[in-house]
Amino acid sequence: MARTKAKDFDGYGVELFIDEDGDWLAHLTELPNVSAFGATMDRALEELGIAWELVKESYAESGETVPVAPFKRQYSGQFNVRIDRRVHRALAIEAERQGLTLNALVAQKLARSVDGR
Repeated sequence: MARTKAKDFDGYGVELFIDEDGDWLAHLTELPNVSAFGATMDRALEELGIAWELVKESYAESGETVPVAPFKRQYSGQFNVRIDRRVHRALAIEAERQGLTLNALVAQKLARSVDGR
């Protein structure tokens, strides 16, 4: 069986699991409803490739655009977050004490959170 490559899923991540019956489940990480089963990992990936092609056909038939995988999207580096005013105050005080802007402090905290530090 030909091995399905990640590029076959247009940048979407793939997760593989073995269920309680010993069958493989493959699904797109960011689109968990796109999934398939197979007796082997390769078969599950092949079936997932077929499911993904059918999903894209469905989008096309309904005149919709296939969503772009987060990995392939362009990001501006800006977003707005609403937080409790007490948290805002505490962060502003912490930033001031560290000689940082509020944006720099929050960016550091988010980077640590994402990096697992």
